[in-house]
Amino acid sequence: MKKTTGTDRTITQTWRPATQAVRGGTWRSEHGETSEALFLTSGYTYDDAQTVADRFAGEAEGMTYSRLQNPTVAMLEERIALLEGAEACRAQASGMAAMTTALLCQLSAGDHVVGARAAFGSCRWLLDSLLPRFGIETSVVDSADNGAWEEAIRPNTKVFFFETPANPTLDVVDMDFVCGLAKSRDIVTVVDNAFATSALQKPMDFGADVVAYSATKLMDGQGRVLAGAVCGSKEWIDEVLLPFQRNTGPNIAPFNAWVVLKGLETLSLRAERQSANAVALGEAIEGRRLEMRHPGLPSHPRHDLAKRQMTATGPVFAFDVGSRETAFAVLDALELIDLSNNIGDSRSLMCHPASTTHAGMTAEARAEMGVSEGLLRINVGLEDVADLIEDLDRALDKAGL
Repeated sequence: MKKTTGTDRTITQTWRPATQAVRGGTWRSEHGETSEALFLTSGYTYDDAQTVADRFAGEAEGMTYSRLQNPTVAMLEERIALLEGAEACRAQASGMAAMTTALLCQLSAGDHVVGARAAFGSCRWLLDSLLPRFGIETSVVDSADNGAWEEAIRPNTKVFFFETPANPTLDVVDMDFVCGLAKSRDIVTVVDNAFATSALQKPMDFGADVVAYSATKLMDGQGRVLAGAVCGSKEWIDEVLLPFQRNTGPNIAPFNAWVVLKGLETLSLRAERQSANAVALGEAIEGRRLEMRHPGLPSHPRHDLAKRQMTATGPVFAFDVGSRETAFAVLDALELIDLSNNIGDSRSLMCHPASTTHAGMTAEARAEMGVSEGLLRINVGLEDVADLIEDLDRALDKAGL
């Protein structure tokens, strides 16, 4: 591969996803390094004043400041865009920086947003607390009810916002319907794709306008750094998102970008293996006295839809054991699986959402979205699934389940 081949879309768009994940976006310096270089710099120097003026005026290509461009970050952005099938991408400091930027860059006082009722706690905080403070109206709906999306539309509705599968209830949204409805009403659809990533699901194939990520999760895959990304059309990224990002600065650090860039090389391998492990673990415990929420199992009400939209159903599922006391007993009895609130990690992790990721919500709001006191969420890792089954079986036995 030549030094700039990885940045030539006429070439990289013809590559298959596994090749794009390893080589897409790669730009090699004059040294011809094999691995992508890490550019730890905040600013850049110039040979003459006119070059500086031309770059800041947008009349010449080149770097100006790392809040706007950085070579390492640019490589990550190009790789994520290729894998997503998007025209452009801007990397963010974290997943929540990505969600916040994707919404605030396009909304103003008097606008209206329709969001999914089941969502990550901080995403619900954006809808329930932050946006209303700026005069932006919000509504939440049962994302599995197609009719509810249409009924929630108002004359000032500007954005649909949802994640699928949802965190932590594993609700699955019919993206063909919801994105098609949005397009028919000139509404922008923003999809949080952190649970699946482009390795398992591509929302833009179903009509989504904007796809946002916590790259902290599956993209990194080893719990090392915080990172986020927002993908969209080049026009939307350059004209809507970039002015907001340029002036507010939710940018990713070059080191974090480099770590995620390396993580993407093995993303599809990890996502597929972890998805298979999650199905096997779910099947192993489904016969117990649990309420399973696993889109990879036929018992999930939208299993068929999940299989149509996803190549595999991801590493995360949830189950309800009835009470907080029993949930804590299960967690305390684990020997191999870690107690942790992250997802997408190569290690298996389990948490109690009501007391962790959704603790900031009221009990009533949690109950409305299905986050009960007995709900446990598990991220299934790359360990031998037989060891995971033994560990979880032992914990469930000790908890009387």
